Amino acid sequence: MSSESVVTHVVGALAVVIAASYALGALARRLGQPPVVGQLFAGIALGPSLLGLLPGQVYETLFPAQIQPILTSLAQVALVLFLFVVGYELDLGMLRGQRSVTAVSLSGFVLPMAMGAGIVLVLPDAFASANGGHPIDTTFVLYMAIALSITAVPVLASIIRDQGLAGTRPGTIAMASAGVIDALSWPILAVVLVGGEHGSVRDWVVKAVLLVLYVLVMLFAVRPALERWMGRPGARASAHLPVVVTLAMASAWATNALGLHVIFGALLAGVIMPRLPDGAPDSRLLRPLQDIGGLLLPVFFAVSGMAVKLGGLRSSDLALLAVICAAAVVSKVAAGSLSARGSRLPWRESLLIGVLLNTRGLTELIVLNVGLQAGVIGPRLYALLVVMALLTTAATGPLIKPLRRADGPPAVPVDLVIGTGGTLEPRQGPDAGHLPTADAGPAPRL
Repeated sequence: MSSESVVTHVVGALAVVIAASYALGALARRLGQPPVVGQLFAGIALGPSLLGLLPGQVYETLFPAQIQPILTSLAQVALVLFLFVVGYELDLGMLRGQRSVTAVSLSGFVLPMAMGAGIVLVLPDAFASANGGHPIDTTFVLYMAIALSITAVPVLASIIRDQGLAGTRPGTIAMASAGVIDALSWPILAVVLVGGEHGSVRDWVVKAVLLVLYVLVMLFAVRPALERWMGRPGARASAHLPVVVTLAMASAWATNALGLHVIFGALLAGVIMPRLPDGAPDSRLLRPLQDIGGLLLPVFFAVSGMAVKLGGLRSSDLALLAVICAAAVVSKVAAGSLSARGSRLPWRESLLIGVLLNTRGLTELIVLNVGLQAGVIGPRLYALLVVMALLTTAATGPLIKPLRRADGPPAVPVDLVIGTGGTLEPRQGPDAGHLPTADAGPAPRL
């Protein structure tokens, strides 16, 4: 295939991917689901599982093997921008002193991790069969623990807004807890994968030391340099964007060179970015990055969906899928509900928090792609985990409805609401700090 033909195929493939992702995302929203459910289904539909079943080699014509590396590269660029924004928006300082958030986030992280590791230890043969010869070792056990502990902050923010839970106590606690869970998940995932698929102990130690040194350089050299450069007199925000994108890409390259995925470098670059004097991220930098990343994310969904080969699953895999889904749902809902109830929230609100934490979506897909590329999981288990992420995310909306009161949940007794970027922001206006006295039960310890 000539270079001109490759370009033509890439442009055509992008048109199909973006159109299908937008159409099915909009359809999902009309059906009361977050758009990511439709976008992920679009990716699966465009892959060999559905489009590949049509006669006339439609799948091979639209997505020939020669353009797959280009689409994968575009998907990685989308992830770099997305994870940079996630890191830049991550601010856990506002959660200091809020005990219910601490209890919910820690239990919502630890219990699903224990459940993920536990089902592997109880059913090693089933996982060995579904994993297609990949080793069921300590790395795999820890990876499955992380895979079941994920809560997708961006998708959760969308669900909370769509369900009318923005500014409510359950919605705010769930969002804050999801942020803490993400903050705990990424470093542990990095530690799990730093040695590589077949790395020796020496390789693991060397890469871990290099990673620590890199983090220190970013924190104590790059961040101060950025603060001085961005804070110089007469500095324009328009001049900052190219430097920020360069930083995100260079940091992603550095962690990839260390044997990790590009997402870790992008996330770290976002975390060390200087903020405005009030501690908030600069919207003049966030918005264009969100727009560009959002435009390219359908390519990531398409690449993720194309790796799902449902036709290769066996009947025994379906039983394992049921076990994984049950463990994922029960551990998240139980952890969130019981810990919230332990903080003296009413049962209805506690169950609502647990159901919200069961949202996985985009963040889970990123973790699954990292595991597939690192060789920790094989194609069959990857397909099962993608289906699990799709089902648990799609189930969140229907599970929320019976838990909603006719007059809506009580107001949040904390001065935090969900902002436009899915982050938590201080409540503004005369109601800030208001503690409701409705039948919400005893005031929780925040």
